[in-house]
Amino acid sequence: MKDIIMIGAGGHAKVVADIILQRKKKLKEKINLIGFLDDAYKNLKYKEIFGVPILGDLSKIKDFEEKNYEYLIAIGNNSIREKIAKKYNKLKYYIAIHPDSIIGMDVKIKDGTVIMANAVINSGSKIGEHVILNTSSVIEHDCIVNNYCHISPNATLCGAIKVGSKTWVGANSVVKQEMKIGENVTVGAGSVVIRNIGDNCIAVGNPAKKIKDKG
Repeated sequence: MKDIIMIGAGGHAKVVADIILQRKKKLKEKINLIGFLDDAYKNLKYKEIFGVPILGDLSKIKDFEEKNYEYLIAIGNNSIREKIAKKYNKLKYYIAIHPDSIIGMDVKIKDGTVIMANAVINSGSKIGEHVILNTSSVIEHDCIVNNYCHISPNATLCGAIKVGSKTWVGANSVVKQEMKIGENVTVGAGSVVIRNIGDNCIAVGNPAKKIKDKG
């Protein structure tokens, strides 16, 4: 039996929790969602999600040190996921893969990553730590998606693409094969990337062009 604590209790956490519950239902996986932790606990108007309790803020992690729990950071913001993962780097992190996703041969997925319903990862791709591959996203063969990235719903990475850490590829975007997207980039929704994009910027449009540097 795997016992899991979710970090985060917002809308994104609901979707991630559903992955765990679907694995339990459809795959009969021996898995148990213990509860949620959120630093906004005191201001939340609800105290449970799907009948699973919100236990308090992140300070409660110390209360679970003797437990053999696994954790999952269910927060959509890439920078916040990175901050929490680095602060709590001794925790054991669970990989959440929706049973209706498709994972090809020789795919590597690192700890803390979430693969949502109908996402596809084709053969030879490598997915880093604490990545979000959102609903119906497509990662074609031999892609590299580095730590703390978020590939949004219906976004498509064609073959042999490299995406730098903390990059967010917006919904319905398409990235041409063999492109490189740098670190801490935001690719706007519906963009078409046909040229490499450097670090720390926002790029939008068809074709995607840098419109702003990030500080």
